[in-house]
Parts: sequence; structure tokens; C-alpha cells
Amino acid sequence: MKNIDKRNRLDESPFSYRISKDNTIFLDYENRQVKILKGKEANKFLERMEAADDDKAKQLIMAKITGNFKRGNEKSANSDKQNNFMGS
Repeated sequence: MKNIDKRNRLDESPFSYRISKDNTIFLDYENRQVKILKGKEANKFLERMEAADDDKAKQLIMAKITGNFKRGNEKSANSDKQNNFMGS
């Protein structure tokens, strides 16, 4: 796992999840909702989380499910959108 998280961002535990009464799973990144899982996808996620060895493995599972967090450009993409919006 050392090659996967080169910048040790998962050590900060930026991901979390909540389960609703109807077994809908809400995945959060830095306390902001980024993905919703339902049905078979939600069940598969819970199985993977139960089988995970440690917190870092759980963080990696959530990072992979939520999408493109590997390149490290989330903040720059966000600020670019804000800059373009402000400049328009």
C-alpha cells in the first residue's frame, strides 16, 4: 500500500461514511458528501469495509469508490472553477 498513498493523505482519514435507515450509504470527503451508494453497490461496499485490515485500507476503499483522488488535483480544480466563475 506504500506505493498507492505516496503523499500519506489517507493517514489523515479524510473519508467517512454514513448509513441511512434504508441502507443507503453516503460517502464523505472532508465532511462533504461526494457519493451515494444504494442496493447491491452498498452491500458490496459494506462487505469490503468489514474485510478491510485497518483504517488505512478502509480509507483506500472509499478513495477508490469516490473516484479520481489519485492525481492530487482536487483543490486546484476547485479553485480554477472559482477563478473562472469570478472572472466571467
